[in-house]
Amino acid sequence: MLSNTTLGVLMSSIDTNIVLIALPTIGSQVSGMTTIDLLWILLGYQLVVASVLVNFGRLSDMFGRVRLYNLGFAIFTIGSGLCSIAQTPIELIGFRLVQATGSGFLFSNSAAIITDTFPVEERGMALGINQISIVVGSVTGLIAGGFLTTLLGWRSIFWVNLPIGIFATIWAYMKLKELSSPSHIHKLDIAGNVTFAGGLVLLLLAVTLFAISGLAALYTSLLIAASALLFILFIFIERKRDDPMFDLSLFRNHEFTAGNETIFLNALARGSFILVMVFYLQGPIMHLNPLQAGILLVPLSVSLSIMGPISGVLSDRFGPRFFVITGLLLSSVGFILMTRIAYGVSELQLLLPLILIGSGMGIFASPNRASIMSSVPGYRRGLASGISTTLVNVGNTMSIGLAFLLMSATTTRNNLDSIFSGLPSTGERFSASEFISSVHIVFFMSTAMLLVSILLYLYGVRRISEKV
Repeated sequence: MLSNTTLGVLMSSIDTNIVLIALPTIGSQVSGMTTIDLLWILLGYQLVVASVLVNFGRLSDMFGRVRLYNLGFAIFTIGSGLCSIAQTPIELIGFRLVQATGSGFLFSNSAAIITDTFPVEERGMALGINQISIVVGSVTGLIAGGFLTTLLGWRSIFWVNLPIGIFATIWAYMKLKELSSPSHIHKLDIAGNVTFAGGLVLLLLAVTLFAISGLAALYTSLLIAASALLFILFIFIERKRDDPMFDLSLFRNHEFTAGNETIFLNALARGSFILVMVFYLQGPIMHLNPLQAGILLVPLSVSLSIMGPISGVLSDRFGPRFFVITGLLLSSVGFILMTRIAYGVSELQLLLPLILIGSGMGIFASPNRASIMSSVPGYRRGLASGISTTLVNVGNTMSIGLAFLLMSATTTRNNLDSIFSGLPSTGERFSASEFISSVHIVFFMSTAMLLVSILLYLYGVRRISEKV
C-alpha cells in the first residue's frame, strides 16, 4: 500500500517540474503562447490542487479514500494524454486543469490512507517516505524534463505519464483495500470551496499579472480587494456551516495549529526555490543547459531523500519537536548561504547550501506531518490531510507569485523577459548583476519565512505544554 500511495504522489510531483523545465520550449513551439500563458500552465495546475483538496478529502471521508484515490490515478492519466495532443495555449492550460483534478484526489488521500494502515510507532517513517517523494519528484521532474524535452520534444513529458499511469491505475484497483469506514454524516461545502478558490485565483492573478505585465496599480488593487472580500466571505460561511470546508474547530487543537502554521510558512519559503534555481542555472549567471541544471540540483534531492526517512524513524521514538526545529534551522542556514552567491560562482560552491536546504526539508517534513495527522481522530484524518496539503499547495503557489513580484521589482522588464525566455540580453553582465540581486532578495524572503515559522512553532509548543 505504501508503494502505491507513494507512486501516486511521486508521479504528481514529477509532473509539476517536468513541465517547468520544458516551459521555454513550449513557449517557442506552441503558436500564440505568451509569457502569462506559460506561467499559468504551472500556476493553474497548482491552484486547482490547492482549491479542491479539502473537499476531495471530505468526499473521501464520505465515499471511501481508496475508491477516490484510484479515480485520481485514472483522471491524472487521461489529463496527461490530453496535454500531449494540445494544439493551443488554452487547450494546454485546460488539460493541465484536468491533470490537476486527478492530482488533487491523489494528494488528498495519500497521507490519510497511510495513517489508516500503519500503527503509531511506524507512521512517521511511512509518512516520511510518502512526503519526501513530493520533493524528490520535483527534482526528478527537472532532470527527466530536460532529458525528454531535448531528446523527444515537449510532448514527451506527457507521454511518459501514460504507461506509468495506466499501470498504477490497474495496480491500485487490484491491490488497495479500503480500511476506513465511509461516513455520510458530512456534506460538501460548495459555497466555501467556490469563495476560497475564487479568492486564491484573484490574489494570484493580481500578483503574477503585476509582476509580469506591469499592470497599473489601481487594476491590481481592485483584484486584491476582490480577493480579500471573497476570503472574508469564505470565513463567514465557514463559521456558519455545520460541515465547513475548513473546520475551524480543528485549529483549537494547539498541536494541529502549530503544525499547519509551520508547514504553510515552510512551503512559502521553499515553493519558489527550484523555479528560481532553474533560471539562475540556465540564465546569465551559469549558462547551463536544462539537463545540466537538473543534475546540479540532485544533491538537494539526495540529501532530502536520505534525511527524510531517518528523521521519520527517530521522531517516532523521540517525538517530532526537535526534528521540526532542526530541519527549519538547517534550511534557514542554507538559504542564508544562497544569499552570498555572486556572479561567477562555481558548481562546487553551490553544493553546501543545496545539501543544507535539502537536509532541512527532509528532517522537517515527516515529523511535522506525523504530528498533524496524529493530533486528530481517525474519522477526521481525510479532512485534516486535505487542510494541511492545501496549505502546502497554497504556500508553494504564493511563493512563486511572490518570487516573480520581487524579481520584477528589482530587474528591468527587458532583462527579466530575456532571462525567463532563455534569450540573450544586451549588456549581459549588467543583466546578470541585476538578476542575482533579485535572487538574493527572494532567498532573504525565504530565510525570513523559515525564521518566523520557528518562532510560531515554539509558541505553539509552549501552549501545548501549558495545557498539559
